[in-house]
Amino acid sequence: MAVIEETLAGLVDRFNRHAAQNPAVKTELAGLVRSIAIHFSDSDHYLLELKDGTLGGLRTGNSTKTDLTIRTDTATFLGLIKKEIGPMKALVTRKLQIDGTLEDKLLFRKLL
Repeated sequence: MAVIEETLAGLVDRFNRHAAQNPAVKTELAGLVRSIAIHFSDSDHYLLELKDGTLGGLRTGNSTKTDLTIRTDTATFLGLIKKEIGPMKALVTRKLQIDGTLEDKLLFRKLL
C-alpha cells in the first residue's frame, strides 16, 4: 500500500531531521542499534533499523528476529500518526501491540 510506505518514509525523514537538530536526542541514542518490524494485519510488513540516532533501511519484508515488533492495522497506524487515537487507547483496545523490552517499547514513543 503506497500510502503506508509514503507515511513511513515521511516519519523516518521527520525523525532523522529532529535528531539532527537536537543534539540531546543524538546523544541519548548514540551507540544504540535496534531492528524494528512493523506488521500490518491488512497490508505489507516493513523493516527498518535505528543506528546511532538515525533511522534507515526502510523496506518491505518479514523477519522473526527483531528487537522491536509493532503490530497494528493501517487505520490505527494512520490514526496514531494523525493523533486521532492515542497510543495507550490503541494498546488497551489491542489495536496496537508492541513486542520488545520495556526500553524498546518506550523508544516507540520517540519514533512517533
